[in-house]
Amino acid sequence: MRVRDWQDVLEDVVESSGASDDWRALAGDRRGGLGEDMFIGHPDVGVYQLKTYARNPFDVDGVGARVARRIDDELDPLFPDENSPGRFGVNSPATDERDAESRAKKLETVLETHAEAPTTGDALFEDVMDALESPAFGPMEFDMYDRPEGLDELTETFEEAEALLTEELDDLIETDGVDRGFQ
Repeated sequence: MRVRDWQDVLEDVVESSGASDDWRALAGDRRGGLGEDMFIGHPDVGVYQLKTYARNPFDVDGVGARVARRIDDELDPLFPDENSPGRFGVNSPATDERDAESRAKKLETVLETHAEAPTTGDALFEDVMDALESPAFGPMEFDMYDRPEGLDELTETFEEAEALLTEELDDLIETDGVDRGFQ
């Protein structure tokens, strides 16, 4: 396992060959420290663990690693399914102005279509992610104030990765001086 910058780990997700709508995620407060924990997984691509914190309202920093090569039968029940009320998406930036205009036009068409016809939130979400060419999206269990049960179970499953990532994130926080507050 190699600890890397959290954005490099997300780049692996963006560049993966897995079906974009087969991703699932869990996230919540970091246990015993500043920041958030997240697991993002795909049945054929693997499981990634991320630990992030807000350096300030405009800047997030963190670390992450790939902790499993695939979601097996033991890990599958720990991730949310399609019935989960939450959703997430990873977006890759447009490559140029023409690409941005193309995505904007697709998005406009999706919104107009859904405004004129009966639809569901899930259908709208999927169509928006397709229009934006999101490389990874799906159900997510997220708690802004606590930790979802599955998050604790995944943390315990990948205990070695948890310890290493926690140490690396704590070093980042200490180096940035974020743990000292404002003066």
